[in-house]
Amino acid sequence: MSEEKEIREEVTENTEMAENKESVEETVETIDPCEVLKKENEELKAQVGELKNAYAKAYADTENMKKRLEKDFETRSRYQMASFAKELLPVLDNCERALAQATTDDAYRKGVEMIYSQLQNALIKEEITEIEALNQPFDGNWHQALMSEEKEGIESGIVIEVLQKGYKIKDRILRPAMVKVSA
Repeated sequence: MSEEKEIREEVTENTEMAENKESVEETVETIDPCEVLKKENEELKAQVGELKNAYAKAYADTENMKKRLEKDFETRSRYQMASFAKELLPVLDNCERALAQATTDDAYRKGVEMIYSQLQNALIKEEITEIEALNQPFDGNWHQALMSEEKEGIESGIVIEVLQKGYKIKDRILRPAMVKVSA
């Protein structure tokens, strides 16, 4: 009986193996190589699309950074004289004070005038100019009010006296004009 049982088990195993072999062969036969290639092609196309998007983003980031750096460089080069010019403004003020003093020495006066003229020309060359203030409406961006005074015939908020000249470099303020404003 045990021999019979062993034979049955062997037959059952062989039958199961044969069935599995047939199903594997059927599976192998049902896989179409064209389908595999199409699927692989679609996956590769998706990868290419992702890589193109990543490239486009990286390129855009690079271009934006390039523009930002160019703008920063332009701004720095445009206003590089600002710090130095601020240091020169007191010298310019002192030249004006010296010229305002009465002196009998013409050579001294002429020397101060020449220095003052050269200094003004150097500032103008770098687009450093005086801020117009006298008889202008008060503007807190360009003027600093130190005093106010009521004056007949002048409306309120007009600069009536410049106590210290203000200067700008191109469109940026170096020093505000210190002024007296009508009340």
